[in-house]
Amino acid sequence: MRSIFLYEWNHLKHSSFKWISIILFLFAALYGLHNGKNLYEEQSAEIERIEAKNQQERVDNLASFSKDSDGGRLSQPYLAIWFSHIYHYKKPSPALVYSIGQAEQFGYYKRVNIRASPYDEDMTNEIANPERLQVGMLDFTFVVLFLLPIVLLILVYDIKSIEVERGYLPLIRIQVGSLFSWILGRTLFYYVLLILLIIALLIYGAVLTDVLISDSMAFWNMLFYSFLYLSFWTLLYLVILYFGKSVMGNTLSMISIWIVFVFIIPAAVHQYIGIRKPVNLMTGMIDVRDMKNDLYELEDSILRKQLFVLFPELKSSVTAKTDDQSFISKNLDYYAISNELMKNSLAPIKAESNEKNEMISSTYWFNPLTYFSNKLNRISETHYQDYEIYRNEIQLLVDKHIKRTILDTWNKVKVDQHQYEKYTIELSKIK
Repeated sequence: MRSIFLYEWNHLKHSSFKWISIILFLFAALYGLHNGKNLYEEQSAEIERIEAKNQQERVDNLASFSKDSDGGRLSQPYLAIWFSHIYHYKKPSPALVYSIGQAEQFGYYKRVNIRASPYDEDMTNEIANPERLQVGMLDFTFVVLFLLPIVLLILVYDIKSIEVERGYLPLIRIQVGSLFSWILGRTLFYYVLLILLIIALLIYGAVLTDVLISDSMAFWNMLFYSFLYLSFWTLLYLVILYFGKSVMGNTLSMISIWIVFVFIIPAAVHQYIGIRKPVNLMTGMIDVRDMKNDLYELEDSILRKQLFVLFPELKSSVTAKTDDQSFISKNLDYYAISNELMKNSLAPIKAESNEKNEMISSTYWFNPLTYFSNKLNRISETHYQDYEIYRNEIQLLVDKHIKRTILDTWNKVKVDQHQYEKYTIELSKIK
């Protein structure tokens, strides 16, 4: 094997075409890593800026309690919670340097209050369906999934075929003993070379965002799936090389295989799922908008009955016992019931999305590109499901805000400095 490696190294040294392909691959990978690093730093800096601004506003609000003995407007639960300036963030993972995924299509910060929704306009909807690859900024994952097979093709396409055309095979069989071991050895040389390049690139990316310090498991998982993906293509090309007869035939076969697995199969799966599960136009949200408008036409007593169904605790509140509800704003009833209407309308949409994702997962056994794309995105926490989890967290916080606002208002809680600080801590926690 050592002699085969030395032979292939001497061959590579005199092949300018192969060196150019390796250099271009490295430039593309480095460019992708820096794109991921820039996006990571941009999002991290924006989150820090927003949080610093919110902290200052909270300090100013706390100071108002000292200036005004009764707390002024912030003594009311609704206004105190509203001006607690609570945001929920999807903090970027350091592994974003490897895969941008859906990070460009979704919002990563959201102010949470009783009027908020995870489907507001500032929470940008995804441009592509979950099964589609990132189509925006070039990232390291794109380079690995699309360009790595091409580079491997360029490096191995002429193995055996030139010797066949020149009639050297009988001599090779005498010297090596086995044609397969000779082909395997030469192919493994380039496999090892690309593994070393991937390791070097992953380490470089880890240095850019301190992945090894803050999330070492992401580094090792990225390494594992990159090796697995490279092994898949190496095995395919090895079979073609062993049974191939000419340079042209091998090259055409490899390109055909690449087109099938990289373009035709993912596109066919996308088309099939698009037919089976068409894009949901979310028309149910239009109905919710109309229903929300109708809420203002309802009598206060009807709204209160619906509110008691949502929050049975109100029956034992201070306001319910005194039967003095005149100071309770109808807006609170409206926001609480509207929130439930919105959640009910989104339930079938989420169920349909889960069915679509299950259909996609069932194609992984013959659709490796989508499988590896989703795996690498999950490692970097930029997958569709990661942002679905983020939306669910926002909804949980909105529910907490509504419940706390209504319960404290009905119990005539007078907000002081301590209570305000408690709001900012309690209502920013998911659990």
